[in-house]
Amino acid sequence: MSGLFLSHLTLSHFRSHKRAKLDLDGRPMAIYGPNGAGKTNILEAVSILSPGRGLRRASSEEMTRRPEALGWKVTADLTSLNKRHEVEAWSENGASRQTKIDGKAAAQTALGRIGRVLWLIPAMDRLWIEAAEGRRRFLDRATLSFEPMHADAALTYEKAMRERNRLLKDMVRDAHWYTALERQMADAGAQIHRNRMQAIDLLTDAQQAAQTAFPIALLTLTHSDPVCDAPDDPAALLAALAGNRPRDMAAGRTLIGPHRADLGAIFAAKDVPAKDCSTGEQKALLISLILANARALADDFGAPPILLLDEVAAHLDATRRAALYSEITALGAQAFMTGTGPELFGELGTAAQYAYVTEENGVSQTTQV
Repeated sequence: MSGLFLSHLTLSHFRSHKRAKLDLDGRPMAIYGPNGAGKTNILEAVSILSPGRGLRRASSEEMTRRPEALGWKVTADLTSLNKRHEVEAWSENGASRQTKIDGKAAAQTALGRIGRVLWLIPAMDRLWIEAAEGRRRFLDRATLSFEPMHADAALTYEKAMRERNRLLKDMVRDAHWYTALERQMADAGAQIHRNRMQAIDLLTDAQQAAQTAFPIALLTLTHSDPVCDAPDDPAALLAALAGNRPRDMAAGRTLIGPHRADLGAIFAAKDVPAKDCSTGEQKALLISLILANARALADDFGAPPILLLDEVAAHLDATRRAALYSEITALGAQAFMTGTGPELFGELGTAAQYAYVTEENGVSQTTQV
């Protein structure tokens, strides 16, 4: 059994679920049923028990069940490194999400100290061929899994950058208005870069140390506009921001910094950039990175993360599907997986738990089988 797992999960007025309850024992959970029944909503509920906006990046209002619009609540019993925690996340009338851990109000970042959650969803299948923003988000989720304080650095940087961009748009030329903001951006930005590079190193080591059916992705961190000679040095980044002010003012926004970074990947065995690989190869590279992230976390955190794998089986042949399940069970990870039918999880047998989700009159019904 994993050293990190949910033993109970309850959803109340969350998305299509008026109420759903799962009793869990740490084994993978295979959730099957027709398209649109509400399977992914269960995975989303688990995802908001971690820092950030969840796997759909939805607002609290969007997660509220209609037409009641009473607000929603997700509660779970989480065992983490042999310690049990009661975790609650909820929103009332579309208000900002609130969190409690063991009955006490907590910041979202505190969730990252007691658990780790990783996910792979169909929307990520185009990761390698779409805009850099999605790849940055993917890398930052991995980075956050290793370093929960990465979220604080990102928030500090983004807040200061918004203020700086406002000055740039207003054509404020007095350097004194920029000094404090650029110092905050430089300190936080250098930390963001260091955190990301550490995550890339951990993912690289975890891929190369494993015997797996999934390909190795060689990762790089690049910038569309070179930041400076030493993006991990606050002083160098501060000088670069100050020096780039005229150019930024002409653009009306900040053109350099970690918000302009991009994650590059190469299919190692073929020496082909991920963006030029086939759809199947791109999916395999994504799975490889999720599994590498999980292996690295098992060493770094002391337990493998909870995995959320939405419709992952449908895009794999039987051999790769069996390899994925084998790796999940070897890790000892609690994985929540969705698919249209139980046959997609046949290779798991009694190594997994199962739940069937249907939809009647707009309400999802979840039955453990």
